[in-house]
Amino acid sequence: MAALAGSGATALVGLMVSDAWLQAKGRLARFFARGGDEDSADEELQTSREELTAARQADDGDAEAGVAADLLIRLLRILQEDPAAAQELRLLLRELNPGADGPPAVTMNAGVTGGVLNAQTVLAGQFHGGITFNVQEPPPSGPDTKPDQVPPLTVTYINHDADLALLDGYLGEGGAGTARVGYAGLTGMPGVGKRALAREWAARNRQRFPDGLIHVDFGTLRDQRDLMGGDVSAALRQCLAALGVLDPYIPPSFEDRVRLFRSRSAGRRILIVLEDVNQPAQVTSLVPNGPGSALLVTGNGKLDELAMDGARLIPLTPLDRAAGLDLLADRCDPGAVEAEPEAAGRLVELCAGLPKALHLVAARLATSRGLTMSRLADELADETRRLAGMSLRGRGEHSMSAVLGLAYWRLPDDAARLYRLLGWFPGRAFDGATAAAAADIDMTTAEPLLNELVEASLLDRTTDNRFQFHDLVRLHARERAVEEEPESAQRALVERVITHYLVLTALADRAVRKDRLRIAGLAEDLAGLERDAPDPFAAEGGPAPLDWLDAERATILAVLREAARLGLHHLVWPLSEGFTVLFLHRRYLSDWKESLELGAASAAATVVPAAEARLRSLLSRPLMDLGEDDRARTELETAVACADVSGHTALRASVQEFFGRYWDRFDPSRAVAAYRQSIELNIEAGEPRGAAIATYFLGCAQDAAGDHDRALNSLRRARRDLLGLPDGPDQRMAARASVALGAVHEHLGDAGEAMRVLSEAAETLRVEGASHYEAQALLRLADLTERTGGSQDAVRARLTRAFEIYEAGGSRDAETLRRRLDQLDDRGAP
Repeated sequence: MAALAGSGATALVGLMVSDAWLQAKGRLARFFARGGDEDSADEELQTSREELTAARQADDGDAEAGVAADLLIRLLRILQEDPAAAQELRLLLRELNPGADGPPAVTMNAGVTGGVLNAQTVLAGQFHGGITFNVQEPPPSGPDTKPDQVPPLTVTYINHDADLALLDGYLGEGGAGTARVGYAGLTGMPGVGKRALAREWAARNRQRFPDGLIHVDFGTLRDQRDLMGGDVSAALRQCLAALGVLDPYIPPSFEDRVRLFRSRSAGRRILIVLEDVNQPAQVTSLVPNGPGSALLVTGNGKLDELAMDGARLIPLTPLDRAAGLDLLADRCDPGAVEAEPEAAGRLVELCAGLPKALHLVAARLATSRGLTMSRLADELADETRRLAGMSLRGRGEHSMSAVLGLAYWRLPDDAARLYRLLGWFPGRAFDGATAAAAADIDMTTAEPLLNELVEASLLDRTTDNRFQFHDLVRLHARERAVEEEPESAQRALVERVITHYLVLTALADRAVRKDRLRIAGLAEDLAGLERDAPDPFAAEGGPAPLDWLDAERATILAVLREAARLGLHHLVWPLSEGFTVLFLHRRYLSDWKESLELGAASAAATVVPAAEARLRSLLSRPLMDLGEDDRARTELETAVACADVSGHTALRASVQEFFGRYWDRFDPSRAVAAYRQSIELNIEAGEPRGAAIATYFLGCAQDAAGDHDRALNSLRRARRDLLGLPDGPDQRMAARASVALGAVHEHLGDAGEAMRVLSEAAETLRVEGASHYEAQALLRLADLTERTGGSQDAVRARLTRAFEIYEAGGSRDAETLRRRLDQLDDRGAP
């Protein structure tokens, strides 16, 4: 059956590129329709012909092979579903090739330019109408047969040079006198270039294998959804035939074929290339027995077990920007990349360096009249259209969706469901617990499913034991989710994910400081959770809360965006409030601003004035740091109104404190008044920490107004109260008070005491992870050191550390510090 289907597929490929196509396609459409809609069958055949023509024009061998593979699969299905179709297909082949009874048949491995269909094919030399289907007759079978089956590349090979060198070492060390058999496997996601690398290496090293090169493509030996992965016995038949064993002498049993293969390969130096392997069992029986031979395997995953048998595995990664541009320049008109370098670079980025995607993009550019790189890049920039845009005519086997679908359809149902759902995950990277929450399963269930996706090369495991998709794989997973999951599934997933992050962020927030003002009443919920599962931040060896929040920063922000888009406002504002603890210590200004904007809008949408007041007052801080003072005042005025409506005394005190910090910049007397009102409200609310913080800011305002003695008293009182709080000392705020005290001592002429206090404060802030305030202390120390004639090396070290902090946080002061460091270097130059 496979041989007959292969004959048909090969004949169709030949007809599609010949003048006989118009004469033959009506008869072929009737065969493919099987009594159904002949117009649809005719349209599908015409589409295949157009895809084949486009692939040849683009010199895309993989795409040509894909057309042939598609035809083979369709013919196999017809033959399996309708036994009578076999005789009809034989008659059809004779009808299209009336000379079949005349000239002797040629037995060959069906081939197309750039790709191979490994089905034994019987074709005669002439087609109806005098069209000749060109095939190269293989050498006659026999004991001296020297196979040369690995298909050549029809395009220039680009990059992966380091991987070629690795293969040289792994497979090329053997010589005529060695007993070693080289054994290597190429793994990686679909479309990353495993097949091309294997074929390129075979072409460069054919002289090392004087007894021949054998090729088996397991993709043609199985149905696309066959989880068992293909017929190893059929692969052995191909190898035995390649080694000169005539068909009557090939044993019927699998075990006998293995034994004969080992005997026939003994004493020979051959290279065997196995493509599209997805089960280790497909490989172990095909290791050649001859010294100096080699076995090279390509597959999308599940090849780790081969390492136990001595295989050296090489995981391939996408191309970098330079290599991607080289590939585009080679596949398109070289002048096109030079004419549109920026657009070409965007295309490489949008293809995420995946060679198959770049091939498809190049084919579209080559076959679509008037399509420029800029227009195509604009089209692909839309994630919802990107995969569809990476196809020839938007359909068929020649698309990224089809390439990734080959791996997807082989997944077990549970792993496929997890894959789909993770396509909706808002962030880029996630850990196992987050994946479990997304899919509404427990960790015990999630771990083997994640491993399944990693083994299938559909998911990458990072060095910190997290997971992430390649960009195009993520889009494919999302595409499958939209097609296969119910409409409500995405919102439910995002709700589970944001709840997961809300709990962890709230625990991290409380691990940093328990007595901070919070509007979200999560205490009872968190207490209930802790009865069922331990607090990870309180456990021995657990993550540092600020470090965890920093690592998850991009993901939490993405979750906030998606949850807000889906209207999950009741969860957005509490997460935004808890997330702020990170930015109070580490000033990522743009991220802080966006998270608070999302939170404030969600609080307004759910009509929670206390939450809105809290988040808008907090929002004033990144706005002022970014120079958006007018907007900061508007947010503070709204916060005052919301706080008054809420009747929350401690919140009203906090908003007044934030307003005082605004007035520090524009009207010191109003700042002092705001801080005093904040102190009174905090005392009324029974909030000693809030009162101490307001006292600290009051001292800063007094110092700025020149009232240094009062400032000294206020700041000493604030530091004392912050270190003596009922729930434990607030080291971060106490250290900030010390920085302000250092400034007061300097203003009072006591440089030595100022230096001592500032040095201690800078170290405390470093230990506390409050990098933004550490930078402020270091700048004061650097200024004081310069003014008192201290060490220039000390000045440079402090300025350098402060610059690194500001640059990492996106502060507008970073550039000022850079210029100051440059000037310092110029002064110190000989």
